[in-house]
Amino acid sequence: MNMGKINFTEKFSKFSDHWSPKVIAEMNDYQFKLVKVQGEFVWHNHNDTDEVFIVIEGSMDIEFEDNVVTLNAGEMYVVPKGIEHKPYAENECKVMIVEPSGVVNTGDQDSNLKAENDVWI
Repeated sequence: MNMGKINFTEKFSKFSDHWSPKVIAEMNDYQFKLVKVQGEFVWHNHNDTDEVFIVIEGSMDIEFEDNVVTLNAGEMYVVPKGIEHKPYAENECKVMIVEPSGVVNTGDQDSNLKAENDVWI
């Protein structure tokens, strides 16, 4: 187990691709993932788990069937399990996602935005 501190700026500098979460730490069976988002993602849900979005830098929206939640740097939102949602960011936004290991980023949807799981940086 890595007991050293983690610097978000240093970790974000290690990748440039969008919508492809990178694991930076684990706690029990949960992973902490950094991801850069820009443009539209796909409508999807996670039937078995909630999903936490923590905006580190920038701004993003999470669209739901009947509303939109806007998140800015320093804000977080928990999407309850089973709720269909679509993340979006007009400009690049840096986000931490917290979710159980093994969760597929596109949830129940097959998409070209589906990222490989368990990619550590």
